[in-house]
Amino acid sequence: MKKPHLVIIGNGMAGIRTLEELLSAAPDYYQITVIGKEPFGSYNRIMLSPVLAGETTLDEILIHDRPWYEAQGITLLAGDEFEALHIDRSRSLIECRNGQRIAYDRLLIATGSDPVMLPLAGLETPVKGVLGFRGIRDVEQMQQVATRGGAAVVIGAGLLGLEAAHGLKKLGMDVTVIHRADRILNRQLDPEASRLLQRELESRGIRFLLGVNSQRVHSEAGRVTALELRNGSRLPAQLLIMATGITPNISLARTSGLECGRGIRVNDCLQTFDPKIYAVGECVEHRATTFGLVEPLFEQARVCANHLAAHGVASYRYLKPATRLKVSGINLYSMGDFDRQADHYTDNGHLVQLIHYRDESQGVYKKLVIAANRLIGAVLYGDTADGPWYHELMRDDIDITPYRDGLIFGRPPVAPAAGNATHAVTGNTYE
Repeated sequence: MKKPHLVIIGNGMAGIRTLEELLSAAPDYYQITVIGKEPFGSYNRIMLSPVLAGETTLDEILIHDRPWYEAQGITLLAGDEFEALHIDRSRSLIECRNGQRIAYDRLLIATGSDPVMLPLAGLETPVKGVLGFRGIRDVEQMQQVATRGGAAVVIGAGLLGLEAAHGLKKLGMDVTVIHRADRILNRQLDPEASRLLQRELESRGIRFLLGVNSQRVHSEAGRVTALELRNGSRLPAQLLIMATGITPNISLARTSGLECGRGIRVNDCLQTFDPKIYAVGECVEHRATTFGLVEPLFEQARVCANHLAAHGVASYRYLKPATRLKVSGINLYSMGDFDRQADHYTDNGHLVQLIHYRDESQGVYKKLVIAANRLIGAVLYGDTADGPWYHELMRDDIDITPYRDGLIFGRPPVAPAAGNATHAVTGNTYE
């Protein structure tokens, strides 16, 4: 009996994790074809920063090489010529750039996201050296320029921007990070943790300009030479990296008539409104939420594979994941409503209390946010060992009363405070 044909468009982490889950749940259910734009197997995209910095290689971050697909009986079509250009949903056909047409019984779209490229003056035509930071090709181009030295400017002091800055500095470039907010990683850290992180990165030679905006890209012979800010100052740049966010890659889905908002709209089964077509990862929109971190993508993969395997018992529920920074030697972890203020109230009327721990000599800072005897947020800098336990307490809505006195010191048994560390609880009960 002929197997149904499953086609996966997208060879990134979300699509391949779904494939792995499916092979585990129903290894012989489908004939499978994977279409990927990049000309090799799947790799761990969150490890691009160490590859850029020269701390590891592409081969070392491969999740599956080409022989793995062959061993699983999977057809891998990898390279620009296989890019899916259109889905003919009425005939269940995918049309590729090289003219090939591929029939499907079930289709999984995992096209990921694209970097947001600011429409600055001077970029009306392509300028070499102006890049995002999303794939191996970006890394290779950065490394090629970095071998000649010079200056790099990174726009955006979020996770990707800081990782790019660290990698380029390790390659010997003079690196400046500009950010329109008044502190780095402002969406993931509170002001104190942000200050500590900036101080550490500055000690590594990275320069920061905060509260500024870009205005124009200057170039010569089609290659970037400088970035002009709105205040008129110019920053020399042989590389200009835009790390100002991502946008779901939904062009294929939209032109094929699938329902899209900011992303491809899916239900709790990760199914689009076309019952033959599923979608996972950074390209999707689930209950008005889009995604940019790996943890929710992996949970989507588990649920989607469950339904593709015809088990049909899983349902996707989103919980905002923790944030970790992938910069060598820096331990950082944040989660939940970490930026709440003491003695304020949550939306459902619970009083907020904060527990702080500081040890300047060790470079350690911790803040826990509590409301109604529940942990609702945390920031950890320097010592993140207890981050997963705190995340478990928050995720499972656990009453922290039994741990309250020693909560800041982590999972019991409680270790005593050491050295010149300070520990304080603020709120209407403790001081």
